[in-house]
Amino acid sequence: MTIHYWSLLIICPLVFAASLLDAVAGGGGLVSLPAYLIAGLPPHNAIATNKLSSSIGTCASTARFIKNKCVDWPTAIPSAILAVLGSIAGAKLILAIDDNAIRYIMLVLVPVLAFVVLKKRDLTSNELEPVSRKRQFLVVCIAALFVGMYDGFYGPGTGTFLLIAYTQLAKMPLRLAAGNVKIANLSSNIGSLTVFLLNGQAIIPIGLISAVFAIAGHFIGAGVLLKNGTKVVKPFILVVLSLLFVRLIYDLVIA
Repeated sequence: MTIHYWSLLIICPLVFAASLLDAVAGGGGLVSLPAYLIAGLPPHNAIATNKLSSSIGTCASTARFIKNKCVDWPTAIPSAILAVLGSIAGAKLILAIDDNAIRYIMLVLVPVLAFVVLKKRDLTSNELEPVSRKRQFLVVCIAALFVGMYDGFYGPGTGTFLLIAYTQLAKMPLRLAAGNVKIANLSSNIGSLTVFLLNGQAIIPIGLISAVFAIAGHFIGAGVLLKNGTKVVKPFILVVLSLLFVRLIYDLVIA
């Protein structure tokens, strides 16, 4: 296809905003993917190019969490492997199953998650009973596998769902949970990105240029969460869930 570089005037600012959101609470794809579509990229190219820029951008926030020792490596490494396997399985599954089925499921799940977030005073685990290390490990790994599968199958809100699972089910402290989410999310992104690159779907020049803005957004967003996590993460998550709910309805209406 012909590359129109004027489209970067649309893509880059929205990718920056999406990456800022993604670093704090996940769900950046709800903003960045439509940016590529609005700019005129065909759907498959838009999805693949978005994965390219978001994967590179996620490296920035992941590196910042690692630098600040906000990653629990004994759970992060196996969950990363499972996230990759899940995303590959999800990508293959979407070829065999009507993707509207997952949208109907999400229409029920998203309001439930929003209710859980609203009910909590914050998303820290200080007020919760501690869980055993074994249970925490199992929850993190199972969540990474199935949410990674969702990422390959559909995608929007992946980081948000992981963050809710890690803080509310695994009861990890917010900073550690956020760091582990980035490891798992980056892994699932790499898994699906590899598939897209092998099939020549990503428009690499546009993806690399917009990745610069993605890196900036992720870096700044990670700093916001590290400094003011308990104050900003809850409203950010609610914004993501609201956007996802609207996107699901939109996809079902036009499908």
